Amino acid sequence: MSFEQLVRVSLDRVGVLVGKRGSIKGLIEEKCGVKLNVDGSSGEVYVKSVGDVKESDVFKAVTIVSAIARGFSPQRAFRLLDDNVILDVVDIRAYAGKSDKGLARVKGRIIGLNGKARRIVEQLSGAEISVYGHAVAVLGRLEEVKLASDAVVKLASGSSHGPVYRMLEKARRKAKAERLKLWEDTTLV
Repeated sequence: MSFEQLVRVSLDRVGVLVGKRGSIKGLIEEKCGVKLNVDGSSGEVYVKSVGDVKESDVFKAVTIVSAIARGFSPQRAFRLLDDNVILDVVDIRAYAGKSDKGLARVKGRIIGLNGKARRIVEQLSGAEISVYGHAVAVLGRLEEVKLASDAVVKLASGSSHGPVYRMLEKARRKAKAERLKLWEDTTLV
């Protein structure tokens, strides 16, 4: 069965997607069994299945292209080849109002001074975050992405950084305790 999907990439990210001498584009095509048709003037990228390829591989290619379009480096985007890694995109326009100043303010809250807030959310959740355009993209395992996306939404909604960090720390401690409990339960057998 043939599959084709359009992904729009901003013009300043097309070069990152293609890579030096087409290296990134070629790697995506090779690893996912797809063909990427990139229009450098419009930013339209068509992802087409090639031959007898699993649907999941085609969707991985679409997700990798989307991650690169949302500001992730190709190396980080290739983490999406792992079945346990997902991408979530939070549109922050709903929290910023209609002005460019409002959008810049919300992005500033999420990024923090010299990237501190973003770095702390990444460290405490385990997910990776990219703030690009009017969206925040979150990449990681399901539980990491859910936690980081919740933190992003809280920060975008105006919550203070301290309570958001405490929520992340609490979730991290709880996950660690569950892993330890699981470890203890298996050693008893």
